[in-house]
Amino acid sequence: MTAEKLAPPTWVATTAALDKMIAALSKEPRVAVDTESNSLYAYQEQVCLIQFSTPNEDFLLDPLALPNLSSLAPLFANPAIEKIFHAAEYDLICLERDFGFEFNHLFDTMIAARILGYKAVGLGKLLEEKFNVKVDKKFQKANWGKRPLSDEMLKYARLDTHYLIALRNILHAELGRKNLWALAQEDFDMATIVNGNHTRPQVAIWERVGGRAKLDPRQATVLDAVCQAREEIAAKMNRPTFKVVSNKLLVRLAETQPRNREELARSGMTSHQIKRFGKLFLRAIQRGQQANLVKPTRHPRPSDAYLLRLDKLRNWRKERAKNLNVESDIVLPRVLMEEIAKANPRNTDELANVMAKSPWRLAQYGSEILRKIQ
Repeated sequence: MTAEKLAPPTWVATTAALDKMIAALSKEPRVAVDTESNSLYAYQEQVCLIQFSTPNEDFLLDPLALPNLSSLAPLFANPAIEKIFHAAEYDLICLERDFGFEFNHLFDTMIAARILGYKAVGLGKLLEEKFNVKVDKKFQKANWGKRPLSDEMLKYARLDTHYLIALRNILHAELGRKNLWALAQEDFDMATIVNGNHTRPQVAIWERVGGRAKLDPRQATVLDAVCQAREEIAAKMNRPTFKVVSNKLLVRLAETQPRNREELARSGMTSHQIKRFGKLFLRAIQRGQQANLVKPTRHPRPSDAYLLRLDKLRNWRKERAKNLNVESDIVLPRVLMEEIAKANPRNTDELANVMAKSPWRLAQYGSEILRKIQ
């Protein structure tokens, strides 16, 4: 990576250092934030590093040394301090999950770049374009839970926030020139609602495994059993489930239902896997063969009228986005599109109730939307 000569970041791993950092951040009108987690290296991922930057200083906070970070909660919730992230969604999910933080007043540089119609919105691309800074992407998948972190990893981590305030200022100015600042503010506000735009149906673990559709009911029940066995093994080893055995192998085990080590090998399990947990999977297969048949989660089919409205809105926003040279969800986010199709508003007042979180889009597109769904 290349960058101008930077002063060393401040490492925060004691309560005294944390208090000093919070005092410094609390004086700023805006603060850049990022996180690093260990999702590729642990069964239950956790935030392993939190980066903060002001115009004058970069901080690297070690949550593994400071598990109680409740004193940071007022900073994230403070509406007077703008928190700048790039692609905030995952960071907010992790921070809320691990520390219970709530969020107010965000600026997401990726959201801003998408609204402005940038084709390449990754942080690395933007830093290279705006500041001639090249970031080595190899650390994106590094094990951030290990200690000590290498000097290269620390340099990489600090660059994730060091330029964010300057990048924010550039994008803020562009949003203003294009009269898109009000739209960006709406989307930043919606981004503070963790998981609010991506509610997923609750289903069993086996129902999330690709390839399950070809299984008969008994095989699906065996798949359920071997999935549960993999979860138990992964939790005990503190490893991601995919590093125990792959989904593809689980489906194969459900299909072939091996009875011994030799048949496990023929199904695709390696000798190392067989040695470590072959017996556990054989027992799981036997349990699945004897258990009551599992039943897939049933979701009520939407009405034809709803699906027709949704299709009309989807086609409309696609054409609108093409004319504006942006992605279609910038014109109308998926969750809002689905809410409109479900509510079937008949007039402007009813549509305004559905689109209460996005008055800019209501003003710009409300009449078009009503015409499309009539």
